Amino acid sequence: MKRVVITGMGALSSIGKSIPEMEVNLFKGFSGAGPITYFDTHLFKTKIAAEIKNYQADDYFPKSEHRKYDLYTQYALITTREALQQSGLLSDTLDPYRVGVIWGSGNGGILTTEQQIKEYALGDGTPRFNPFFVPKMLIDSASGMISLKWGFKGINHTTVSACASATTAIIEAFQYIKWGKADAIICGGSDAPINATLIGGFNALKALSTQNDAPSTASKPFDIHRDGFVMGEGSATLVLESLEHAIERGATILGEIVGTGMCADAYHMTGSHPEGDGAFRGMSLALEEASINAHQIDYINPHATSTPVGDESELKAIQRFIGDSTSTYISATKSMTGHLLGAAGAIESVICLLSIQHQSIPPTINTLQPLDMGNLQLVTTPTTGINIEYALNNTFGFGGHIASILFKKYSA
Repeated sequence: MKRVVITGMGALSSIGKSIPEMEVNLFKGFSGAGPITYFDTHLFKTKIAAEIKNYQADDYFPKSEHRKYDLYTQYALITTREALQQSGLLSDTLDPYRVGVIWGSGNGGILTTEQQIKEYALGDGTPRFNPFFVPKMLIDSASGMISLKWGFKGINHTTVSACASATTAIIEAFQYIKWGKADAIICGGSDAPINATLIGGFNALKALSTQNDAPSTASKPFDIHRDGFVMGEGSATLVLESLEHAIERGATILGEIVGTGMCADAYHMTGSHPEGDGAFRGMSLALEEASINAHQIDYINPHATSTPVGDESELKAIQRFIGDSTSTYISATKSMTGHLLGAAGAIESVICLLSIQHQSIPPTINTLQPLDMGNLQLVTTPTTGINIEYALNNTFGFGGHIASILFKKYSA
């Protein structure tokens, strides 16, 4: 089995439109939440979200190009460009048949779908649909467009496991490289869910925060006053390679994936197991693959969406998982970025790697009255000078999908 390393990263979120911009705001504890500007919210219970600031497609694409892409695909292409530039992967000697794309998205082109159905419903009944409607709304469009733009001819598909989609994509990419079926895979996830359809739908589920008067403090993971998550949007890309391929071309190695775990809660359509059964098993599988013990994990970036049920069940799972360890730090960065749904695992994987690189842990902001954290060290202010060898990321999706990834500081 081959070792799998990360050689490039790209990110686009409410706290930054690139890795350098995001990492500054991340370690400062900046909230990306604010009033929704994308549509009229006066009849909605939730009027806040974590939007990307001042996004203009014309800044990244010719108009003739971006009109063919839903927002979620635009986001995917932007972060992939950044990741590829950092990785230095593109060259005349690259074998395109050994480079794949595995992408995750929970909703695909839902904004395009909403717009097209609305136009049809408000029209005279004549079926006037945009010729790009179908390719824009397909949930696999981003993976296809990434391969098309850069000519990658290896494995190509999209993973869909609700909010665990991007993590699932990264895990599958890891596995294909580990098995020797690819030299490199572009992976990650994107979602553009800040629209009337999804805000209204999650309001109906009572999953979103309604603290509209204070958007920057609305997301408060593990706090006793949490009332739901703040919707976010964006994308993150990781370039994964076999260690030997990365070394052969002289790439800078940003970190290594050493363990993964996927399973199912098999408990409820939208709710997590009250004791965190699936979460515990997912983390345990990642630990088993890495052949380490839980005491060696220095930092956990949890799913922690700020929902009343979800945070408590995950906390129970993590406490059971770490046992009597008193040296495990935890911080919930959705408090800053919002919840990127299918892209959450990608942005939080980038955050884990940045934490390893900087030996610093970003804070959980807004959590003033936390639940009983037990032995866990909840980080609520920017924390530097922490030895981080291993970092674990958890993501969970509606339908009971569980996915955990264990990252390690690279050493030869």
